[in-house]
Amino acid sequence: MATFEVKDEFLLDGQPFKILSGAIHYFRIHPDDWYHSLFNLKALGFNTVETYVPWNMHEAKEGEYNFSGILDIEKFISTAEELGLYVIIRPSPYICAEWEFGGFPAWLLNKDVHIRSSDTRFLDYVARYYDHLIPKLAAHQLKNGGNILMFQVENEYGSYGEDKVYLRMLTQMLKDYGIKQPLFTSDGPWRATLRAGSLIEDDILVTGNFGSKPEENFQQMKKFFDEYDKDWPLMCMEFWDGWFNRYGEEVVTRETDELVDSIKRTIELGSINLYMFHGGTNFGFMNGCSARLQHDLPQVTSYDYGAPLDEQGNPTEKYFAIQNMMKEYFPEYETKEPLVKNSLEILNIPLVESVSLLSVVDDLVVPRITKYPQTMEALDQNIGYVLYQTKIECDSQDGQERIRVIDGRDRIQLFANGKHVLTQYQEEIGEDIMVMQTEKYTNLSILVENMGRVNYGHKLLASTQRKGIRTGVTADLHFITNWRQYSLDFDDITKIDYSKEFVEGQPSFYKYEFMLTSLADTYVETNGFGKGIVFINGNNIGRFWDNGPYQTLYVPKGFLNEGKNEIVFFETEGKFNRNLNLVKQHEIMN
Repeated sequence: MATFEVKDEFLLDGQPFKILSGAIHYFRIHPDDWYHSLFNLKALGFNTVETYVPWNMHEAKEGEYNFSGILDIEKFISTAEELGLYVIIRPSPYICAEWEFGGFPAWLLNKDVHIRSSDTRFLDYVARYYDHLIPKLAAHQLKNGGNILMFQVENEYGSYGEDKVYLRMLTQMLKDYGIKQPLFTSDGPWRATLRAGSLIEDDILVTGNFGSKPEENFQQMKKFFDEYDKDWPLMCMEFWDGWFNRYGEEVVTRETDELVDSIKRTIELGSINLYMFHGGTNFGFMNGCSARLQHDLPQVTSYDYGAPLDEQGNPTEKYFAIQNMMKEYFPEYETKEPLVKNSLEILNIPLVESVSLLSVVDDLVVPRITKYPQTMEALDQNIGYVLYQTKIECDSQDGQERIRVIDGRDRIQLFANGKHVLTQYQEEIGEDIMVMQTEKYTNLSILVENMGRVNYGHKLLASTQRKGIRTGVTADLHFITNWRQYSLDFDDITKIDYSKEFVEGQPSFYKYEFMLTSLADTYVETNGFGKGIVFINGNNIGRFWDNGPYQTLYVPKGFLNEGKNEIVFFETEGKFNRNLNLVKQHEIMN
């Protein structure tokens, strides 16, 4: 039986072992492409793959668990094993990862719990989740004949709290579920975060996260180890080889030569996990959000990250530069020619049907009727949009009425009798919206978008993570009552009836069809559209926004069919194209 130990070095079967790892998140990559990405990691000369585990995907609805398809983590682990790769698993309840709510399921917001703490009510939910998750992982640990080397207790906890009772309870949970491999924590490499976020006094391995200056950062960690008389191997658990991107900003880049030199120096001093090796895609509504004092900044659908493999999984300039460095300085690690996938292009795909959301919403969702508007979470919804509808009576002599949405998140569009009046964002919501009433009664429709919950920092606990209308809507000075609410998470768009009315300027669905005789990856152009999401054969591949920086969404070939294919845009700004293009690579705004 193979063994892995943490001594003054990492020991595999009693022999010194340097961990050369790369991060690949199985839930960000179509399962058909797992082998491709893992092969390319092995071909780089590396020996280990690291992944987070997203609680909010595996238990999206409370008490319902999913470990199939893109969430089949055991298949991902087994694929790595077939290629001769070891695995590091980070199954902690919180993952950050620029992922919706840092991986927490949004239904926790309905519970009276203090997340990331020793609150036993919170830990009861963690334990119930672990009942289903950890036994699957335990079966693949090295001591059980598998390939998992280590498990993470919590993720960068020292940047959030210092509740050691919480960390110890998570540790005990893992052990109770049969985890026998070494455990670790990962934090920033400076003393404050290491002290607050580690269990060094309990002999739990401490690792650091950084993207440059390995000598300086490892020295800080070594100094901390010395305080506790620990002679441990040094490991950068997240070596940031790129960065994530946000709407309205330029794509973040990193100079290749500088990166490769930093990686070489890190490997000379210790072990490394490249974060990311293959970034992948925030499919659906799973992008996270950067917390700011006032206006939080949602992250984009692409999680390309400037990684050695691009979003499609193909090797980049960085990949070949790292591989050449490995050949020159670490020739004992075997490298191979990487795999490369093709892309397809189809131009001028015609629009075949369109219909407005307001025309079909009753076909899509059964509304919840309440006296006052409810939050998304109170409607048992985690992600997407909520459409709120009511009727107001004309009271003013000149027909103008002052409407205010009191405390809403994150973005609202208000329509009066189907006509767009105003769009407001976080810092604007609550300001006056003047509605001109030409009849005795006016139908109000308010479409509210959850643009992504924060994934890092103190706002994880803030009430701002509850989405939708959170207090109410006023006309003049009084709260409006009697609301119909439609939860639009778009799990199923097959009920859209395109024979119903299309009204220009309203949020609408646009359907395009094309044929394929062979399959390959592609990218769907979104320039010419405003804001919304795209479905490929019913699969939500993510958000787009003409705020940039990307003008395309990546489409894995696994979402395509030989024969007929369907693309549906749900677009909220009334902007659309009569013809649509599929192109071979990402397009970025100038």
